[in-house]
Amino acid sequence: MAAEGSEGMSGNGELDESSAMEASQDPASLPTEMVEMSEENGSTAEAPEPPVGPNPDSFSMPPAAEDEEGEIPADFERLWKAAHDNPQDFTSWTDLLQYCEQESHVTASRRALEAFLARYPLCYGYWKKFADLERRAGYNNKAEEVCVQGLQVIPLSVDLWIHFINLLLGTLDMNLPESPTRIRSVFEDAVHAAGLDFHSDRLWDLYIEWEKEQGNMRNATSVLDRVLRVPTQLYNTHYDKFKEHLNSHEPKDVLSPEEYEELRTLCRQSQKAERAEQAQEEEAERPPGEEEPATPEGTDTEELMQKIREQVLIRRDKVYQDNEGEVRKRWHFEDAIKRPYFHVKPLDRLQLRAWHSYLDWEIAQLNKDTKDPNQDPDQTATEGSEVTAQPQEESEDAVVAHDDYRVRILFERCLIACALYEEFWTRYTQYLEAQNVDEARAVFRRACEVHLTYKPNIHMHWATFEERHGDLTEARRVLEALEKTLPGLAVVRLRRAALERRAGHLDHSEALLREAVAESKEKPMLHAFYSIKLARLLLKLGRNPSRARRVLQEALDISPDNDKLHLNLLELEVSGDPWASAEAVQECVTRALAAPLAPHTKILFSQRGLQFAEDYSNSIQSVLTVYEEHQKLLRELGGTKREAENGDEDSEKLSKSDDGSAVAVSAQAPPTMPHVPITTPPPPVMGADMTAQTGYGGYSSWYQQPQYGSYGYQNTWNYNQGYYPPS
Repeated sequence: MAAEGSEGMSGNGELDESSAMEASQDPASLPTEMVEMSEENGSTAEAPEPPVGPNPDSFSMPPAAEDEEGEIPADFERLWKAAHDNPQDFTSWTDLLQYCEQESHVTASRRALEAFLARYPLCYGYWKKFADLERRAGYNNKAEEVCVQGLQVIPLSVDLWIHFINLLLGTLDMNLPESPTRIRSVFEDAVHAAGLDFHSDRLWDLYIEWEKEQGNMRNATSVLDRVLRVPTQLYNTHYDKFKEHLNSHEPKDVLSPEEYEELRTLCRQSQKAERAEQAQEEEAERPPGEEEPATPEGTDTEELMQKIREQVLIRRDKVYQDNEGEVRKRWHFEDAIKRPYFHVKPLDRLQLRAWHSYLDWEIAQLNKDTKDPNQDPDQTATEGSEVTAQPQEESEDAVVAHDDYRVRILFERCLIACALYEEFWTRYTQYLEAQNVDEARAVFRRACEVHLTYKPNIHMHWATFEERHGDLTEARRVLEALEKTLPGLAVVRLRRAALERRAGHLDHSEALLREAVAESKEKPMLHAFYSIKLARLLLKLGRNPSRARRVLQEALDISPDNDKLHLNLLELEVSGDPWASAEAVQECVTRALAAPLAPHTKILFSQRGLQFAEDYSNSIQSVLTVYEEHQKLLRELGGTKREAENGDEDSEKLSKSDDGSAVAVSAQAPPTMPHVPITTPPPPVMGADMTAQTGYGGYSSWYQQPQYGSYGYQNTWNYNQGYYPPS
């Protein structure tokens, strides 16, 4: 069920779609045997943390002899360049890989596969192709190494485990005593890593059949016992196979010695009791003088064997019923997941919701197990009762640990299908952070350095995570790496500046903003944005209004039509000493009125200057002067609406009566004061538009507008809605 990355080629490198259900990941590190084996083969695998991706340098196969293979195919460099020029174009990569496969050129294929798997390591089918390539070239050890590295990246891939096991079965000398031991060890690693996957049935079946081929019937029974406790898609077939296995062999050959002796003793006691009861009945009917037939004491009859089988099935039936209940709980969640494999194509909302619902349910099951409804915090237990309760507590801890491992398995399965969605990586790190910070950090590293290199949110979450846990050096490194990957992203530069500010390095924060200002001079909007940020830092934290003023004035020289710069400069002057800044405020207003701003913006600046004069001027004459200038501006730019606001309405107005009809307001309305400059707004005129009754003193409605009440750049710049200011 591999996804299609190009015509006839699946996204995981397979030509058929039968087995992609097995592609998954496991949170646990690769088991010891796999690590040791990878070290023997020259791999760079290390425990306990899983690697973030394959390292092409670790593929240290012998240099290819070009005179043996011939020169690199003609179109290789063209396809290679197309893939590297646009590394996020999945089709370019699959075109390159298909071409190399058609040309059967080992060096070209190896080079293409290494580069592709470093970028898309979840495509398990291409790991298989890589291993087959090395095996055909005669590098069996390298083929094993490729499988090991692939399994370190996607340890939940049942397909890749089976491919690896088949590779070992085809290359190892099974006559050597260590070969079966190694195969069994790999099987154990496989079921430990991927055995809890809902679609892991084929792996369990292969393990069971291999043990039977080796003649180890008891080992086969042990594996069957284990899979009977795992909720898988074909759970019922495992029980049928167990019954067949039990009925096809003698119980003593398939059961462990301890279980066999226990059941044999139990069944013989039961058989003796039945015989004694039967003997009493037969003795009454037996002819006089005839003796009871003797039965050898040490002989196990077929009847006894059958009773042992019945007892075995009685015990397993309880396990099967419990497991069936677990399968039923998960069935509708599993059925809702239509694409459990990786592909670059987006998932629809229903699929994303299905994964979230499944995770919600599994975590709820874990939380349910961690709660003890019968626990009494005030109850004091005796020493003896504590000792008695200890095994039960250990058992409960084991259940919780098992459920936690199941939650992690589900998260890792989810991160196969949803590897390109930040929300699932973030959710996984939040789950792990409460338990183990290092494990959460490893997930952040895997997400940011392999799968989501161009997604800024997850990188910033990682930086916040590191800062929260005190590693400022790593937080800086994460943000710096992100800025190199996505240069010019404003929110990243602001995060870097904020990090330095919180760390107490105000000079570093200022330097970062100054650098951003200098680098953005060719982009006026972005330059203004950074200039405002820098000016606020210098004013609010640096306590240096002169430097802040200089930054804004320099920005206005580049962008004289930017009303936000004018507004921030005005607010800077207004926030100072009103006696000393009166002239500076009026200069700001004059500068704004002379700038190429919209008429309504100029009116607002003039209104703000009038308000300042009213609030802080020492003489009425200066207030009246500003007022006259404002009235002149209104006449020039404001039009009819502004004239109405200043009381120049017609003598008759239309007013609506209570019933909604329009009535004329008589010209014989109460006389008003002559229109002369005054420093307080006139009383409202009867019947006039109440919203228009604003003289120069009625500025409160304007001043309370949120975008002009303060710097207001957040909403204006849509800072929370995107990463770049609008151009």
